[in-house]
Amino acid sequence: MKALFFSVSVLSLVATAALAQSPPESAPPTPPIAAPRDIPYVGQLKVAVDATDLDRKIWNVTTTMPVAKSGDFVFLYPQWVPGGHSPRNDLDKLAGLVVTANGKRIPWVRDVVNVHAFHVDVPAGVKEIQIRYQFLTAVEGKVGRIEVTPEMLNLQWLQVVMYPAGYYTRQIPVEASVKLPEGWKFATALETAKTDGQTTTFKPTNVEILVDSPMMAGKYFKSIDLDPTGPAPVRLNLVADSPDNLEAKPEQIQAHKELVQQAYKLYGSHHYDHYDFLVAMSDRLGGIGLEHHRSSENGVSPKYFTDWEKQYAGRSLLPHEYTHSWNGKFRRAADLWTPNLNVPMRDSMMWVYEGQTQYWGNVLAARAGLMTKQQALDSMAATAAVYDNRRGRDWRPVQDTTNDPIIANRKPLSWLSWQRSEDYYSEGQLVWLDADTLIREKTGGKKSLDDFAKAFFGIDNGSFSEHTYVFDDVVKTLNGVYPYDWAKFLKSRIQEVQPRAPLDGLERGGYKLVYTDTPTDFMKQAEARSKSVSLSYSLGLSVGGDGVLTDVQWDGPAFKAGLTQGLTIVAVNGEAYEGDKLKEAVKAAMKPENPLVELLIKDGSRYRTVKIDYRGGLRYPRLERIAGVPDHLGDILAPKK
Repeated sequence: MKALFFSVSVLSLVATAALAQSPPESAPPTPPIAAPRDIPYVGQLKVAVDATDLDRKIWNVTTTMPVAKSGDFVFLYPQWVPGGHSPRNDLDKLAGLVVTANGKRIPWVRDVVNVHAFHVDVPAGVKEIQIRYQFLTAVEGKVGRIEVTPEMLNLQWLQVVMYPAGYYTRQIPVEASVKLPEGWKFATALETAKTDGQTTTFKPTNVEILVDSPMMAGKYFKSIDLDPTGPAPVRLNLVADSPDNLEAKPEQIQAHKELVQQAYKLYGSHHYDHYDFLVAMSDRLGGIGLEHHRSSENGVSPKYFTDWEKQYAGRSLLPHEYTHSWNGKFRRAADLWTPNLNVPMRDSMMWVYEGQTQYWGNVLAARAGLMTKQQALDSMAATAAVYDNRRGRDWRPVQDTTNDPIIANRKPLSWLSWQRSEDYYSEGQLVWLDADTLIREKTGGKKSLDDFAKAFFGIDNGSFSEHTYVFDDVVKTLNGVYPYDWAKFLKSRIQEVQPRAPLDGLERGGYKLVYTDTPTDFMKQAEARSKSVSLSYSLGLSVGGDGVLTDVQWDGPAFKAGLTQGLTIVAVNGEAYEGDKLKEAVKAAMKPENPLVELLIKDGSRYRTVKIDYRGGLRYPRLERIAGVPDHLGDILAPKK
């Protein structure tokens, strides 16, 4: 009994001691950062960028920032990227940060919660601070997008600007300047105040407009006036890897001029005082397709003009970004508009912002003559086939993919066809085709989605102040074109899980999606551009030029055989891998007396043989005309008179 009493006593003491200890508590919150207010800032920022260090690809930046009082002051580096719909600005490439006031260094402290915010203690009597830093552009592709080459650069003010917390960006005046390599020319939506040697200073604007006005600059530069007598200047500004790539035939330029005219006929308006296409014709500068209110920001092949007939597969890019001046910049979803660049954006209406822009981008490319009708139809077939085979629709609605810019930020996915990625773009395009052909069918061709575009995007001609909208505004405008249960139409296709792709628009438009054993020219071009072999709709895989699997369709034949992307095909039916041999093996397997496609697979240091249970032959998508149904697709793609 004595031993038991001792044990109980010890346990009691331990328990009492444990109770006496305080459990951990959370640390006190960090000091709050002032929310943006719609009031004028106390003075004008000055942002000076030295972009002359081509060898090391470093931009040196000095920002002069007025301050109203002493004490704690917070300045911000932009976090959320307009057009990127996500918090993906390159904070990691900001370096060498030094803050001074009256020539004396002031310590700065990064906010431990909002790492894009910096605190300084402003000394008494100081009226402005200077912030010096470098933006270290990527020196190779694995670090990030290449923004500087020996021949050109793409300066995004979003990456180099700092601004004070507590204000709407439209209320912060700024004067920007840039020093470029000697002899280089540039284009931007900003307006020039003066040029002194290699340094150009721009007219004062505000931070909101500044970050929406990137620059393309280069050694080989050409600017072409696309609308000399129009309501506002529209220019095609080109920088190239070599001067020969700048040479374009008159009919090629005419197609770009027609793009402007067809856009005006579609929207019945413009929402800029001038518009500048900024186009880098390069395979050295990182590719880009980004919209801005008064400019585009595009990367195309260096042989955009010289290989014109072989480049049409990507020629909807400029029409897409141009459309964004109306859809996305002028008209913008209410939950996507934010007062500054550090307030989170919400992407719930991206199926309008990007989906309808994807639709009009392809339509305008055809109407302008950048693509022929057949090329546009083949492009539609390729898009329709992707979603006809996308198994991710079995569990995930289009609406949820509007979160992908934040969820995935375009990182590579292991199972794209199952996970889905930003399907609001091209599945959204099919939904809007569905709406267009429905209106045309119900009205006997008297009304169309063109009428929606003019009513929705054409308001306040000449204004480029943003007009926001919500779901009900979209429905109301559609009902103004043709009364229908548009809320149900859109919700079922966007917000609900749909096992079948929205292909009614094709069939109502006079065509059906079919698969044949011969690829269209569009599919051939797409394969050539990606240097791959696409057998997505037969074996259910795609292969890069080096034999590495780049994609495997969820639940397809290759999937069932245990294949994944990243594996290497070493041999096909006992012979060293070649793309044509793989296609021949697929064709041969159609005959039951022939063997199935057999692949020797390299998986790291291991090898294995895989037989794919498939005998359906090659399958490539195309559109086939439906007899007796009006050719509404032809009407959609025809130039407006």
